[in-house]
Amino acid sequence: MDTARIALAVGRGTGAELATVFERVLHRIARQHGVHVDILRSPRTYHSYASLRAETDDTERAARLTQQDAAHYETFCREQAAAGTQAVFRTAVNAQSLYLVREHLAAVKVEELHADGARLLLVRDQAQGFYTGANLHTLDRVVRTTEFSRAVTRQVVRHAVLRARRAWPDSGPATVVMAYKHHLLDGALDNWTAGLADELGVEITLYQPDTVNRNLIAHGLRDRTVLVAGNEWADIMHVVLLDRFGFEQQERRFTENTYLHPDLHGLTEYQTVHGSADDLAGRDLVNPVATIRAAARIAEQHARCPGASTVVETALAAVHARGVRTPDFGGTASTTQVLDTLLSELDRPPGPAVPAPAGPAPVATALPR
Repeated sequence: MDTARIALAVGRGTGAELATVFERVLHRIARQHGVHVDILRSPRTYHSYASLRAETDDTERAARLTQQDAAHYETFCREQAAAGTQAVFRTAVNAQSLYLVREHLAAVKVEELHADGARLLLVRDQAQGFYTGANLHTLDRVVRTTEFSRAVTRQVVRHAVLRARRAWPDSGPATVVMAYKHHLLDGALDNWTAGLADELGVEITLYQPDTVNRNLIAHGLRDRTVLVAGNEWADIMHVVLLDRFGFEQQERRFTENTYLHPDLHGLTEYQTVHGSADDLAGRDLVNPVATIRAAARIAEQHARCPGASTVVETALAAVHARGVRTPDFGGTASTTQVLDTLLSELDRPPGPAVPAPAGPAPVATALPR
């Protein structure tokens, strides 16, 4: 039997419940494909923001705990990459810890979207800018220092273009739109990107975020657009773009982050788009669909289980059609009931696809990679 290595990192809040969902779905899919999966779980349970605030209201202690979580998770990722692990699934963790890791390991978040025949690749630059950096606390003040660099900017844009060519091998990207607050940087970002268009052989335009919004509203989406965006815009707009171009809500979506640092060998981290949902912790009510989808994608891409995402989408449509949904989607089912129903559907012999019912929360088909 083949063996695949997959890493797992768990945060507080609903992390433990979603880790169980992930493990059960991944093992079920792998077993059906004759693959054994070793899930390497981080020994540390990382703080969510709510759990950190519940533990201490002292800023110095909070900063130490944040640094400890970040250092531990970075070491875990480095160790997994060195051992040959290609993918890690992570539940929600305190953002400040995550951005320390993302800055050190040069992370980008990638999301493929489409609408009315037009395709969009959103590449969120998590490695630099206003979300990264360090805090200096003085009496009643916090001074946050951040930076941008030519090297990271070029690395992110190059990765975005290469990823688009992989996603659209017959045509490649038509244009690269960069959404950054570049007017705050004295022209540095303009200068750094000036030669990239010729170097990469693609049109590249640098815009203020509000201009990108205006163009999307006025003109819609140009097919094969690569949108490279700083966190200060992409974090807010991710959910809006999902709604407009992905036809899906964040509670049911996962996304992926790739570490560009050479020591990480392209390690890909999968996460749910929704947060830690600490208010639901221990209540068996968190929506498991995003985690289920992430497990299927990891099985397909990293555990030699071809077609897993398509099979799981068909099963999810059947579960939805039967009305087995968590309360956030108008149902009364628990997390475990949705999961058990999904696993039962996966055990059924293949049959005709069950269409998702019409309504405000349709089940979207898996997006192509």
